[in-house]
Amino acid sequence: MRYIRPVWLTHSGEKKDFEVYSCHVSPDGTRLVTAAGDGFVRIWSTEAIYNAEDSGYSQPRQLAYMNYHSGTIHSVRFAGNGKYLASGADDKIVCVYHLEPGAPSHSAGFGTNETPPVESWKIFRRLIGHDNDVQDLGWSYDSSILVSVGLDSKVVVWSGHTFEKLKTLVSHQSHVKGLTFDPANKYFATASDDRTIKIWRFTSPGPNSSAHDQMNNFTLEKTISAPFVASPLTTYFRRCSWSPDGNHIAAANAVNGPVSSVAIINRGTWDGDINLIGHEAPVEVCAFSPRLFSRFDPTRSNFDPKVNPVHTVIACAGQDKCLSVWITTNPRPLVIAQDMAVKSISDLAWTPDGKTLFLTTLDGTVIAVMFEPSEIGYEVSLDENERALAKFGAGRRGAGIIEGPDGLLLEERSRVGEMRGVEGRMGALMGDAVPHPPALTNGNIPPPQPPGMLANGAIPPPGAILPSNVPNGHEQDVAKLDDQVSKPREDPNAAKLERLKNRVTITKDGKKRIAPLLVSSAGNDSLLPRPQLMASSSSGQGAQSDQPQTILDLSKPFDGLPKGGLSALLLGNKRRLARIEGVEDDHIDKKIAIASQDGAIPIMSNTTNGLIPAKTIAAPTGQQQTPEFIRPAVINPSLTVSQVRLAVPKVRSHLVRIFGSSAATNGTTTNGYNAPENPNVATEIMIEARNPTQHVSTGRLQDQEPCRIVVTKRGQPVFQDYLPRSALLVTGNKDFWSVACEDGSVYAWTPVGRRLINALVLESQPVVLECQDQWLLCVTAAGLCYVWDMKSLSSPHPPVSLAPILDIAVHSLQDHPTKAPAITGARLNSEGRIVITLTNGEGYAYSPTMYVWQRLSELWWMVGSQYWNSTDSSVGNLRSTTAIGNGTSSSNVSAGVIPFLERTTTNEALARGRAQFLNRLVKQLLSREGFEGFESGVSIAHLENRIAAAMMLGAKDEFQVYLYMYAKRLGVEGLKMKVEELLRGLLGGLQENTEAEGEGGIGLAKAPVDRHWGNKSDLLCGWPRNKLLKDVILILGKNRDLQRITVPYAKVLGVVSEQDEGGVDADVMIA
Repeated sequence: MRYIRPVWLTHSGEKKDFEVYSCHVSPDGTRLVTAAGDGFVRIWSTEAIYNAEDSGYSQPRQLAYMNYHSGTIHSVRFAGNGKYLASGADDKIVCVYHLEPGAPSHSAGFGTNETPPVESWKIFRRLIGHDNDVQDLGWSYDSSILVSVGLDSKVVVWSGHTFEKLKTLVSHQSHVKGLTFDPANKYFATASDDRTIKIWRFTSPGPNSSAHDQMNNFTLEKTISAPFVASPLTTYFRRCSWSPDGNHIAAANAVNGPVSSVAIINRGTWDGDINLIGHEAPVEVCAFSPRLFSRFDPTRSNFDPKVNPVHTVIACAGQDKCLSVWITTNPRPLVIAQDMAVKSISDLAWTPDGKTLFLTTLDGTVIAVMFEPSEIGYEVSLDENERALAKFGAGRRGAGIIEGPDGLLLEERSRVGEMRGVEGRMGALMGDAVPHPPALTNGNIPPPQPPGMLANGAIPPPGAILPSNVPNGHEQDVAKLDDQVSKPREDPNAAKLERLKNRVTITKDGKKRIAPLLVSSAGNDSLLPRPQLMASSSSGQGAQSDQPQTILDLSKPFDGLPKGGLSALLLGNKRRLARIEGVEDDHIDKKIAIASQDGAIPIMSNTTNGLIPAKTIAAPTGQQQTPEFIRPAVINPSLTVSQVRLAVPKVRSHLVRIFGSSAATNGTTTNGYNAPENPNVATEIMIEARNPTQHVSTGRLQDQEPCRIVVTKRGQPVFQDYLPRSALLVTGNKDFWSVACEDGSVYAWTPVGRRLINALVLESQPVVLECQDQWLLCVTAAGLCYVWDMKSLSSPHPPVSLAPILDIAVHSLQDHPTKAPAITGARLNSEGRIVITLTNGEGYAYSPTMYVWQRLSELWWMVGSQYWNSTDSSVGNLRSTTAIGNGTSSSNVSAGVIPFLERTTTNEALARGRAQFLNRLVKQLLSREGFEGFESGVSIAHLENRIAAAMMLGAKDEFQVYLYMYAKRLGVEGLKMKVEELLRGLLGGLQENTEAEGEGGIGLAKAPVDRHWGNKSDLLCGWPRNKLLKDVILILGKNRDLQRITVPYAKVLGVVSEQDEGGVDADVMIA
């Protein structure tokens, strides 16, 4: 080990050398950058430092200097790709520099002793986001993000591509003085004077990512406080370091009893019992060498990394002016060098080869320490680093080699489509998005446009040539419309604006003046971001995001209401007691205290004056009002031997179901009814079932009055009918009415009252009766589901039992009886598929072609997938946009079955706290060997589950959205075999001349021919295969590693040869 301390390697001033606060070495090892109190960033040649003792060395020593800060510079760091250099200072600004090719255009300033610069480093961006001094900086290992921390307790994340502020993390309670990045690119850690280190999990953002896309990225993983409980607050920095194999974090300024130490924190468990003790004063900076070392020479032919263990090297320094170097195979330090400087050591930086260590001190000196292989060991190849990081999911794929001019053209077309998507998103964020047409359900045809309207609903400009297919008799309407367009549109706020412009105010000296009006308020819509921007803009075409997001905190149970119940949620728990005349306050307090013993909550009455103890109400006497329900239903004997026994509804005196005006307000379905086609027409239709409440005069229990069924429209009776048994459930829509009775029979009528069928007799009482279009669903107390087509008077499949999805077999095999999941909802989709949701959060649908239940949503995806984001506004309002003719049709994907099931899973899991333990298990698995690709694998499996569910249900818009998300993720992961299989599946019979065969088997229900990947038609889930394949190829086109697979498909489809840039759909890039 030898020291090199060049005399010229300083930040010299007129009277003294300035304190040097930071240093860093470029990724190629040829440049050393330093930052000091003089406000200069200086770049030095490392070769000149190594040859400082050679008097014959004549190459330049200082390569460049920058002076763009107005204060002391605390941190300076090179980006991992070597393209940028960042510095942070006490002027609250982060400056980013880049190297311009060619010789610098300026020389040293007039009147200075600075040597002329050799390299042309120019400022590229000024980043403003801190309210106090910037203390430290850090780049991710792939240079995708830059993170700055400061004395304002903020952690600010910047994009490494556009340098847009992606997120501000305000979690620390005091100054943040250090950070380090995980070499596996999964975490970064920040150290603060609040005596904690916080671990943040992140996913590397893309080149075009914005703050809106990353609103759910950068989540807090763990807060570590044990080694820092009594750490001193006198240090200037808390610079920690992450080991090159990703296993450990070296945390500065820790304590072990009364002794200063360096805490070694283990990855995954985020704890550790190893402390590096040897410094007499607090340690301010730690630095792991970027290479792995071995005691044996790896160039030998018999060297085996598995037999010869590798180790890491760490250097520590601080206020005691000492440098200590440790290796992980030795419990004692390799060397302790005392009195390295007159003042504290502020920063440490290793060269990329791990053989040289640079250190800066507050006395203005910069020292280079060079090690020999016999001291710290022989560095092993970088493949060992990659192999060590691979178990943590680090994927460092290169840029790839272009496969030819066709691949380059395909990549360019892919990027054009992506940039159009980004422009659409930015337009939506800035308020430029146009209003969308009403949401349509999957597969519906858009309503016809009024005469004279364009296909997308816009009004043509005056003089525009209308299409030639205007129907006869509408020429006058077109002319009137043209006159209306030619007239200037009146602004409803014009009068109010004029009054504001002429508003007169009186000044302090009594003079009258016209009050100035803010110019930006004169417009109708401000372009500034609104408070509801994140929620409202997400419904736009460009503001959607399919990036993996993690937003649910499942570590704690969810409490729906506060301790005091709903009243406490509205009025608060801290209401004062009301003063009662003749009663002392102490008496009330004692009464409440006695009632609150053993954790009980006293019952209080909320009054306008405050809280008073609830009064006891006397028991009711005399004749009582008829209750809402008459009696429990008579249970069928078949339930005594049934595996499934569901609760039967009570017999109520009055059953009412209404649909019409209330449902037409939002255009949705209410209580199983379809909203009217014209929402402007208030057609309130009501069906009533009145059960008898008194016994008949015969005196026999089996004799009873009939049940009366009445249907009214706008208060006028449509029809009336009578049933001999009491009704339990009623439902209906515009196609039919249906009533289920106590004896297990189901009746149906046409809209005008004609009986459709004879009474359907079931084995037990019905508990659920729902309808959708022409389909009717009935679930009985014995757990059988019946589905009927009321138009063809048939059933798509035999009755199906709920026993498989209620875990009957699992619960019956346990030692003690356990509570099985209950049904929270049963409904139908537009094709008559049964959809069931349970209390355990799982969602199921029955496949009539495979005669089996399929699980579409479950808790596993919620805790393991990065794409589980059903509560996020950007996905909650997700829309699929499809070009139809010259117009655009928009379908609300979030209204589909799959997002509904996932929202139900989220709500059930949060309400019952079921995900807490499974989430804890998943977090432990992420750091365990053998589960390196766990998170990625589960996320891809979740997307495949979504695609299969959308295809089975026939949800074409959901299928398109999930398919594009899946293709984008496959491209990011570089899964060549899955990409090739996906493209083959999309191609299908596109290039074959065989006609589509009738498929679906010889069952009772035949599935459409486009509901599986192997069909021979040119459609797939309602979409032309040609369109889906083109869009997927455009999504995958920018991935050079996959171009050997994608380019042949692009040639076949003519994507590469097309010259019209308009052929690139912006809709393809969902994000």
